[in-house]
Amino acid sequence: MENSNGTSSLPPLPVAVFDLSERTRLRVSGGDRVRFLNGQVSQNVQRLRAGMGLPACVTSAKGRMQAEVWISLYAGDLDAVWVDAEPGMEELLQGRLERYVIADEVEVVSGRGAGVLFHVTGSEEGNVEGLEGYDRVRVDRLGGGGWDVWIPEGESVRVWGSLPEGLRGSGALWERWRVERGIPKWGAELGEETLPPEAGLDRTHVDYHKGCYMGQEVLSRLKSVGHVNRVLARFRGRGERLPQSGSELRQGGAVVGSVTSAVVLDGEGIAAMGYVRRGVEGSEFETASGVCLERI
Repeated sequence: MENSNGTSSLPPLPVAVFDLSERTRLRVSGGDRVRFLNGQVSQNVQRLRAGMGLPACVTSAKGRMQAEVWISLYAGDLDAVWVDAEPGMEELLQGRLERYVIADEVEVVSGRGAGVLFHVTGSEEGNVEGLEGYDRVRVDRLGGGGWDVWIPEGESVRVWGSLPEGLRGSGALWERWRVERGIPKWGAELGEETLPPEAGLDRTHVDYHKGCYMGQEVLSRLKSVGHVNRVLARFRGRGERLPQSGSELRQGGAVVGSVTSAVVLDGEGIAAMGYVRRGVEGSEFETASGVCLERI
């Protein structure tokens, strides 16, 4: 799978397990659940099969982001489709979906208490020691393949503690891999003013051949026009001095963009992400604090 910046040949990730229990989770059930969700998100929910997850955007009528979500179908819960998003978005996302439940046989409820998500990287089947037998879906959250594993609420602490220490990934490791591999995040690269194509999500989160959904006309028009006014880019830099989020990106003294995320790499140097104005050429940039970055 391509990551959000179109890098199609990302190296495989090491085997690691991450605790995603803080993510917002909603359970969408009822006889019209698939048709209803198909009219609410940018992805074709009819493609879902048991054991599969799809990335999607929830957009406004103006085509701007309201949430970045994953939509999953678990073999152990075929009567519902699960939607997950960044932590803290439950009220906003549930309210957004319920607003359009009119004559549909659909129920949208919080997933709190129903189980937690662990995410496995670097394993072909997601079967690492300690996670055997739990329901799972194939998802690609970090651009290198992966699995979400659904752990019953009462078992999550025990299961996490039983994992080999070397497999338990930290939040800092997740963030480093995310930025290094160019995966945009809500609250950093993504927000309510973001158009999906600006962040490259049109390549991974949008199905241009499906039926109508909120914001479809705008996204289809952007596709036909062929450009947006800014694009998300990946950068490398030397040293360990990190530019602040929001730092201006300059080229020849002119402000041409801004930094959204930056991390120190495992080896030497830093990785960063940021938006650059459409049409800006060249690969060398400098921040206001003097950090030099090269677009890759």
